Amino acid sequence: MLTLPIAPLTKAAFAPFGQVIETRDVKAKLINEGFAQRFDGLAQIDVAAEGGSANISLFDGSLRPSPILIKLMERHPLGSQLFMPLNEKPWLVLVCTDPRAHASYRAFSATGEQGVNYARNTWHHPLLVLTDKSPFLVVDRGAVVLQPDIGFVEGDWLGAEHVR
Repeated sequence: MLTLPIAPLTKAAFAPFGQVIETRDVKAKLINEGFAQRFDGLAQIDVAAEGGSANISLFDGSLRPSPILIKLMERHPLGSQLFMPLNEKPWLVLVCTDPRAHASYRAFSATGEQGVNYARNTWHHPLLVLTDKSPFLVVDRGAVVLQPDIGFVEGDWLGAEHVR
């Protein structure tokens, strides 16, 4: 089994795949008589193709056995997909440019204060949490056609070690 190194999630490293959602280095606007901060422009939601609209949902991620075996990747050709953790726990992000090309895979360790917005057509692994029952806010396409493209990986060729 091959092991994929896991790098810290940064805006620069993730840029070819979408956007990192975080408030660090973003100027907040004070709203509600100064009792709340608002951080604007954190992601470009792209779901309007072919009549799509935004869908906001909650996911509850389950912990996978370690090492994590990579069996499939998915992509959404008609829209972006945003994941934001709600429990402030670290989690993993796995993307690639071609699910059949081992060298195209990139793994990132996200802090519990970072989310990602996968750009339209970006190959990514389904949610990879490091804490069981991890809640996420998800913003994606909510039109009739919700099925992503699925790319099955031949064999369990790739593992990602993680620390619990």
